[in-house]
Amino acid sequence: MSSRPLIAPWRLRLRFGFRNGRLTAAWGLLILLAWLALALFAPWIAPFDPIAQNTDISLLGPSLAHPFGTDNYGRDILSRVIWGARIDLQLAVVGVIFPFLIGTFVGAVSGYIGGRFDSFCMRVIDVILAFPFLVLMLAIMAILGPGLKSFYIAMALVGWVSYARLIRSQILVLKESDFALAAKSLGFGHGRILFRHLLPNAMFGSIVFSMSDAVLVLLNGAAVSYLGLGVQPPTAEWGTMVAEGQAFITTAWWICTFPGLAIVTLAMGFSLLADGVAQVLGDRS
Repeated sequence: MSSRPLIAPWRLRLRFGFRNGRLTAAWGLLILLAWLALALFAPWIAPFDPIAQNTDISLLGPSLAHPFGTDNYGRDILSRVIWGARIDLQLAVVGVIFPFLIGTFVGAVSGYIGGRFDSFCMRVIDVILAFPFLVLMLAIMAILGPGLKSFYIAMALVGWVSYARLIRSQILVLKESDFALAAKSLGFGHGRILFRHLLPNAMFGSIVFSMSDAVLVLLNGAAVSYLGLGVQPPTAEWGTMVAEGQAFITTAWWICTFPGLAIVTLAMGFSLLADGVAQVLGDRS
């Protein structure tokens, strides 16, 4: 008789589901699509104006009229969470695109050219990585001033280094491969070899990394908004809402709990999608 412990069928299905790359990616994509739908149709879905104040109904708990309650200004939390999805989705996506493009270009050129240019790029990357990521971001945003534009600039100036290192390592390997050497022997130009042959084959790791990086960008965006350097009130943004509800955490827990849960679920969507895609690509390789 086997001494192995019995595992409930639902636990086996759950365990298999999260080990199955396609299913994991599907769950992540489903979560992201749900938030995207809420963001796109916010004007029709949100029951109230997200910035309209009504002090007569301030600090109401969750009810049928206000499922997520109201804040200290009488604003409907559910409406603010729905409208906040627009800002936070934009923040996560745009905050990844700029570092991705800059890091991919610098890493590809650095790895392909090599020599002094490569050494210079690596020293710059080492200097940036010597500082804590969030501290460096906050310093840049303190100089530029609060707002989404400052956040995107700070992300572009700081976040590109991880992509550059990842792409550079791939280019260093690929440029010595048979197809790259064959392209050189046929007289192809360096630009054509790098951007049409090497870079497309080096992008898969960076694409997967960008999905997981969106989680960090989302959390950093919420953090800077919480500290007052991100999106400014009364705009509905989840990090700002958490900061506004901090003073009422013991008496009106719903003010910061529901936007906090929104941050967690959106981050989970990006994380599951990245993990699932990584598993699928790993199985194929």
